[in-house]
Amino acid sequence: MKRCLLLGLLLSLYLPGWTQSKSKPPITWKDVTNWKAISPFGGTQLSPDGQWMAYVLSSVAEGDAELVLQKTTDSTQYRYPIGATTFVPMNYSDDSRFFAFKVFPNAKEKKAASKTPGKPLPEKVFLIELANRKKTEFERVSSFAFNGEKASHLALLLSPATPAMAPTAPKGRDLLLYELTSGKTQNIGNVADMSFNKKGDWLALTIDANEKAGNGLHLRNMTTGLTSIIDNDKARYQSLTWTEKGDGLAALKGIQNDKYKTDVLSVLGVKLRGTAPELTVYDPGKDSLNFPKKMKISPNRRPTWTEDLSRLLFGIQKEDLAKKEAEAKEAKKDSVQKPKPSPVSEAEKLAKIKADTTIKSIEDLQKALAKVKTDSARVAQRGGTVPSQGKDDIDKPEVTIWNWQDKRLQSRQQVTEMQDKQFSFLAMYDGKKFIRLTDSTLKNVRPAAKDLYAIGLEDQTYELETSLDGQNYADIYVVDLKTGTKTKVLEKLYLPSYASSPMTSEDGTKFTYAKDGHFYVYDIASKTSLNLTEKLPTSFVDVEDDHNQKKPMVPMLGWSTDSKYVLLRDVWDIWKVSVDGKEAVNLTKNGRKEKIHYTTRYKLDPEEKGINLKQPLYVRMYGEFTKKSGIGRIEVDKKGNLVTGVKPLLWEDASVSNLSKAKKANVYVFSRETFTKPTDYFVSTSPELANGKQVTKNTPEFEKYAWSSGVRLVDYVSDKGDTLQGALFLPAGYETGKKYPTIVYYYEKLSQTLHAYTNPGYSGTGWNPSVYTSNGYAVFIPDIVYKMNDPGMSAVWCVLPAVKAALKTGVIDETKMGIHGHSWGGYQTSFLITQTNLFKAAAAGAPLTDMVSMYNLIYKNSGTSNGQIFEGSQGRLVAPWENWDAYYRNSPLHHVKNIQTPLLMLHNDADGAVDFTQGIEYYTALRRLKKPVVLFQYKGENHGLAKLPNRKDYATRMMEFFDYHLKNKPAPDWWSKGIERSQLEEHLEKRILFNE
Repeated sequence: MKRCLLLGLLLSLYLPGWTQSKSKPPITWKDVTNWKAISPFGGTQLSPDGQWMAYVLSSVAEGDAELVLQKTTDSTQYRYPIGATTFVPMNYSDDSRFFAFKVFPNAKEKKAASKTPGKPLPEKVFLIELANRKKTEFERVSSFAFNGEKASHLALLLSPATPAMAPTAPKGRDLLLYELTSGKTQNIGNVADMSFNKKGDWLALTIDANEKAGNGLHLRNMTTGLTSIIDNDKARYQSLTWTEKGDGLAALKGIQNDKYKTDVLSVLGVKLRGTAPELTVYDPGKDSLNFPKKMKISPNRRPTWTEDLSRLLFGIQKEDLAKKEAEAKEAKKDSVQKPKPSPVSEAEKLAKIKADTTIKSIEDLQKALAKVKTDSARVAQRGGTVPSQGKDDIDKPEVTIWNWQDKRLQSRQQVTEMQDKQFSFLAMYDGKKFIRLTDSTLKNVRPAAKDLYAIGLEDQTYELETSLDGQNYADIYVVDLKTGTKTKVLEKLYLPSYASSPMTSEDGTKFTYAKDGHFYVYDIASKTSLNLTEKLPTSFVDVEDDHNQKKPMVPMLGWSTDSKYVLLRDVWDIWKVSVDGKEAVNLTKNGRKEKIHYTTRYKLDPEEKGINLKQPLYVRMYGEFTKKSGIGRIEVDKKGNLVTGVKPLLWEDASVSNLSKAKKANVYVFSRETFTKPTDYFVSTSPELANGKQVTKNTPEFEKYAWSSGVRLVDYVSDKGDTLQGALFLPAGYETGKKYPTIVYYYEKLSQTLHAYTNPGYSGTGWNPSVYTSNGYAVFIPDIVYKMNDPGMSAVWCVLPAVKAALKTGVIDETKMGIHGHSWGGYQTSFLITQTNLFKAAAAGAPLTDMVSMYNLIYKNSGTSNGQIFEGSQGRLVAPWENWDAYYRNSPLHHVKNIQTPLLMLHNDADGAVDFTQGIEYYTALRRLKKPVVLFQYKGENHGLAKLPNRKDYATRMMEFFDYHLKNKPAPDWWSKGIERSQLEEHLEKRILFNE
């Protein structure tokens, strides 16, 4: 026994890779089913006092999740199973005494319930008193909220015991108001929706009961406990919207009318500035003078108050008449029985005028009388007519008509049909008059800060051209939100990217935009534009963007709080530029010189209004050629002025990011990760982020398995002279001098992922670099940059020299190299194997294969044409008739005879990005040429795999494919001989994975 131990010790000393490879196994695809990790989206939350960190460990494979509450100052930790979920609603009380979160049914319960559709699976809420870990459970909870800054109550809206099936059924449920200090609970019945204002001293409720008995809008004073009935009617109340300050509330009120498919809405506005709530109502049914005909208030836009509570903003849209065919029949019947309708009596006309609350003057009265006379004349004119055959009696053809003048393709109109139907135009009510702010000539506006103006962006004039060549233009309007006056201030503004679009100032009186490679500021009052950057010794054009767009800009960081400055980024540095054009300062100074990108300013106060230039600025740093990253700070002097230069606080060979700050304390949290260490979060009480303490323990299964031994950065020069880099990830148990099978993966530029951690998981493409490196593969990810009209050849010019440079590291076995890419990366794969025999195996997911046919196909997910993507975006090509040779030269199908590399393809029949026919074209051509190829087609799947069984299946098969070709493992039967359709079921049953 002692001799065995001694031998093991000697081996571990003299064979560095032996200990890890023997003591820890590689992770298998079956092991991945048990993997849990912190979600990068909403998976963490810091308490307002900075004393607690909550994080969720969720399953990558639909398993159960766990919530962890970690004290940031000591080792105190609480753990709670929370069922099968990837996103968990959770929140602290504003005073940090309590923490509440949702608890879901577990995976077994969900699987069992899936066999009986319609069976409700109730969810719980746990309330934790953080000082003593006291837990209070609430059953059958739909949603919950603490009452803001007051932090005295937790409101819980329960799910109905029996789900309502009919859309017209009452939506009211029980609401529990739980008093946090005493633990007393009050039940309020028939509540459809609830919302606290920011301070938490008011609770808005909508009541929706059986037969609408007692329905209304209520306001509860959370200090006194008294409830005020603001409005009460046989109606439905919805869309509760508080002002940011919490001093005003807006809502919609809907009354059923059989003439329409949906409720007829009016707008309610409540002001809370005085001793009692003050109600404002706008009912379009009582406004015949101003409200447009055949329109209604929209349920699809939430109403809001302007900041000064003087105007209500809401949406209007086309009315939706119910049962048009039945109405046509009734009209036909009536016209036969009553050739002439009974005239409207003078008394009825007078009653209608009296009910119109918009009549405020003699002039208004005269307009109303004239309108009544006109309507009466129209009725008399129609009296003797007999309508033609009813619409329901006609068998209509099912047809789509495509016209060359359509601004939007019919396919695009089909995709956006529901969105178009629900589109609402912005309108306003100032307490006296309705004002329509947008119409068919100007559809899209966005109110600026302070609600003085709105900025409109209208592209309908240029919509056809944009749909053809992918170049975007728009006219820019200013809308006066007091009068509704619309003024076009910029015509045909070119928008190569979103960064050129208007961005309004914090005082709402100015906006920036970009034109011809420069940033401008437009002053609304003076109606003047000023070029802010023409005299600066740098360019703010994004020179790294190689798409077919003219002078795309680097996005600006934002406006200062006082609206006197903007912060702009060139590719490297951050500039403070005054909007009067008199001052411009490079704040970071060393970015261009030292090749450091200052990419982000961290917003430490989520409620900030603009960038406060009197406080230090925290910025993210990224080294272009070192791949280091970190967080730096731009300081302020004693006078409160920013000092040029950046003080690095964290600067590491890692990916450091996600800086945030506790709401009520100087406690900072940031994340750190590398390719070999999972993402974890660190807390510091120092503004310098010193002595960061790890407060999360991500990936609990991590220590069980062998992982990559590290990373290397490979420098190379493309065949066209571009200085580029690639990220090389070493296999687990790497030994110097030994060569390893390698997968080359790419998608444009990805060397910046050198320090990015990837959780093991079943992706929609089958690819996972952590799983491959754990299983003994090296992974190499080179950068690709593009030359216009050569998207395929660009990959050749970049990938091949990259691989040659990587081979010099001695890590890669040149006889055992495979390549893989998906979508655009799949295109690069399908093209590369036509130009080189360097690779022993290739896997292409959803590849473009024939650039000529692809140009004229539809991008079904959006309904747009691939042509505009080719000409204006990723394709980087002119129209084919402008350069046929470029299309042939860069089409994999055109060079298919050259292929000697075995190819695995994934292409799904419902792919809405790269049409399935692209995969079929390539497969059938290769099959005709008797080239080794297998195509996997998953029924009903889109561009990537969504269903878990399919994701598991393809991930396993792709590794089987590479293991056979690069590791000399046995060939899977689906590759060596194929699977007949009649044997598919049996084949799948034998391969059922992971005891599903």
